[in-house]
Amino acid sequence: MRPMALPPTALVHDPGTTHEFTMQFTSTPRGARLARRLVSHRLHEWGHPYDSAANETVTLIAAELVANAVRHGHVPGRDFHLRLAASPARLRIDVTDTRTEKRPATGMRPGSGCEESGRGLLLVEALAADWGVSPRSAAPGKTVWAVVALP
Repeated sequence: MRPMALPPTALVHDPGTTHEFTMQFTSTPRGARLARRLVSHRLHEWGHPYDSAANETVTLIAAELVANAVRHGHVPGRDFHLRLAASPARLRIDVTDTRTEKRPATGMRPGSGCEESGRGLLLVEALAADWGVSPRSAAPGKTVWAVVALP
């Protein structure tokens, strides 16, 4: 799927949401690691065991999005926010940082395979049913989101 921006109203609570987790993390590698672990733990608590495809897929997507928030969206003294929402048919992850000017490129093409970085969003595109970038409504920044369809 090609990434597309959602209108800011799409980031509010979805009435079909059965579970929701929101937390703020320090914009450091340690914060990113904690966010990834908490996503997996929360999904397990919501009935998606650690070794399930849904848990592994969403945790991998979360790892890529929070790593990008730390690496490319970091502003000294500012944290990133993570939101995970589950409904019976889908899981959605939103990662919000305070960097407005560093937006993920859309329509990415695979490189030669020799690059040391830059393939994370290709994984997100391959694993997610949909993903995109939206401007942050309350303050400067952006939200990178991904949706995973559940079987």
